[in-house]
Amino acid sequence: QVQLVESGGGLVQAGDSLRLSCAASGRAFSSYVMAWFRQAPGKEREFVATPTNWTNWSSGTAIYADSVKGRFTISRDNAKNTLYLQMNSLKPEDTAVYYCAADKNLRTTGSTWPGAYNYWGQGTQVTVSS
Repeated sequence: QVQLVESGGGLVQAGDSLRLSCAASGRAFSSYVMAWFRQAPGKEREFVATPTNWTNWSSGTAIYADSVKGRFTISRDNAKNTLYLQMNSLKPEDTAVYYCAADKNLRTTGSTWPGAYNYWGQGTQVTVSS
């Protein structure tokens, strides 16, 4: 069992940056594979980012949705049990509720499918104006 709490969302203008945080508690951070998803108004929840290997984390090993490649970066702080999503050059189409997700059974490889994750945070709203 793990609890996830997202923060860092807000209202920004196109071209601005935000850094989202997801704090995990309840179980060891390293026991779960985690990912970022988002859900825009009236749309299905979609994948944003996850590391290709949770245990062997390094630059260039993350998987990103095509729509955010080159603009978003996923990272983590093991000491703080926190997952981050750095979002640069934000666009109006990035407007959505952003969620972090976790699942222990995925072991070291993340999934782009929302149904693979059993634990979800409450979400944090990101609104990007034109």
